[in-house]
Amino acid sequence: MARKTNSRANANAWRWSRTAETRRGMLEAAREVFTERGFADASVADVVERAGSSVGSLYHHFGGKAELFLALWEDHQAAHEAAASAAVAALREAGETNPLELFIAGARAFLEGSWQRRDLVRLLMDGDGPPGFELMRRTRNREWVRQNAVLLGAGSDPVDRVTVTVLTTVIGETAREVAACETKAEADTVAAAAIHLIRRLDPLTDVEQHD
Repeated sequence: MARKTNSRANANAWRWSRTAETRRGMLEAAREVFTERGFADASVADVVERAGSSVGSLYHHFGGKAELFLALWEDHQAAHEAAASAAVAALREAGETNPLELFIAGARAFLEGSWQRRDLVRLLMDGDGPPGFELMRRTRNREWVRQNAVLLGAGSDPVDRVTVTVLTTVIGETAREVAACETKAEADTVAAAAIHLIRRLDPLTDVEQHD
């Protein structure tokens, strides 16, 4: 009986691996096709041809072109969040407690990911998308502001809210500029300028001290 159980487990693991590989291949193909042609001009046939797969397989794994685009976006967002969270956690582990420094660590990781996936940043921030995508993006941005507010220890008063919104916007717009850079050196310069600006804004300093 144990051998049969192990055999079934091995078979299930193999199927899961194949499924994950197929999904990954389709996402990679979709990334190439969407960034080359845009969402509206790309077709399911384009993606499956690039992936060496079938239309039926794409619909089985994703449901259609719109769902494939959104899966690509979700993977991109998850990569951003994982990198930023890891950077913040590492700095905390090293003993850093200053919320601004923790925020900057997460921002640096976010901007590095924006350079590494600059083709996706250009597509997802400035390109077209399926119906409802703009609303999803705005909703995600509001959640990003909320997370940054928690990280910075911001209160609920209007000044704190607008400060966190401005800082989040700085990072988002810098990501767009980083993605437009021609070289890594240029991207690093842009990122450094944004971090310098964030330090000058100094959201943790009492507003009255600036008056």
